[in-house]
Amino acid sequence: MTTPAIFLCHSKDLLDSGLAVPFEVQYSGQSNAAFAVRYQGRVYAYLNRCSHVPMEMDYQPNQFFDLTGHWLICATHGATYAPQTGRCLMGPCRGGLVKIEVSETGGMVYWHTSSKIQPAI
Repeated sequence: MTTPAIFLCHSKDLLDSGLAVPFEVQYSGQSNAAFAVRYQGRVYAYLNRCSHVPMEMDYQPNQFFDLTGHWLICATHGATYAPQTGRCLMGPCRGGLVKIEVSETGGMVYWHTSSKIQPAI
């Protein structure tokens, strides 16, 4: 990755299909909540914003997985998303989740800036 890496958490803080690690970003100039999860051994991160209506998705703090541990779910609308891609699989949605690039090295997880996603001010 060529974009700046920002420390997010230690790898051990993210368990498969477990609680997310929250963080804040600037997305298109506005402050937004974001989250990172681990699924099948890999880390993924997204804006915490349902694609149906831009509301935060977690039903309890940092809980995004459904009861099966295989899908990210919006607590308000029931939209279900693939953890690997953020693509909406069912329910009310307009597109998918906004992905944030992440990397994991040396027991640490980093998120990466982009032209639209920057560190929170």
